[in-house]
Amino acid sequence: MADHTDAQTVWFVGAGPGDKDLITLKGYRLLQQAQVVIYAGSLINTELLEYCPPDAQCHDSAGLHLEQIIDLMEAGVKAGKVVVRLQTGDVSLYGSVREQGEVLTRRGIRWQVVPGVSAFLGAAAELGVEYTVPDVSQSLIITRLEGRTPVPEREQLEAFASHQTSMAIYLSVQRIHRVAERLIEGGYPHTTPVAVIYKATWPESQTVRGTLADIADKVRDAGIRKTALILVGAFLGEEFHYSRLYAADFSHEYRKA
Repeated sequence: MADHTDAQTVWFVGAGPGDKDLITLKGYRLLQQAQVVIYAGSLINTELLEYCPPDAQCHDSAGLHLEQIIDLMEAGVKAGKVVVRLQTGDVSLYGSVREQGEVLTRRGIRWQVVPGVSAFLGAAAELGVEYTVPDVSQSLIITRLEGRTPVPEREQLEAFASHQTSMAIYLSVQRIHRVAERLIEGGYPHTTPVAVIYKATWPESQTVRGTLADIADKVRDAGIRKTALILVGAFLGEEFHYSRLYAADFSHEYRKA
């Protein structure tokens, strides 16, 4: 635990998808010792803050800009306190760890990342599905529709849809009609199964299933407008082929057929 409590380091911790038990053990231990916590209040489950000491200073970053967040981190480090930046899911997906880290580095402050469970993993667990199914799909594309943050031209939904593989689409449910249209334009059949998971792993989680032909209307009728993940692909369908790994007639390094 010696390195975990280093008060000269800012710890970026992935909070997980929502269920407060889905934080990593390392992240949990850091919260137990945190003296300053800056959390993404509009996104994370604030029950995670119950893991912190009673006297921890907890700051909601929803209303703060970058410099204010960094100033809180720097003040905590200079005061010799354990500082945790708690971010949703895993910080490597649609997070802002790089921009924060670069400013910290310029100020001479060390920082380190503790990974978390991303929503696409929590959603698959809730549905009991695998993104990679033998003879159906062996790849997963994680992407989003362009919004205030642009998407490179070569990464447009139509281009990815041409592969007809498994896809997890973030930050786009508010434009689900356009998402479905563009995926069909790109090559997915109208009958491709789709699941939209609102707040995966949260107590209030909700799942809407359909196809590219009807999912948009179903999501609208369910009143889902944000905080939802769109899963697309044949991996959600009935087609299934068993892996050869556990077949009795399949030999590998640890077992003879």
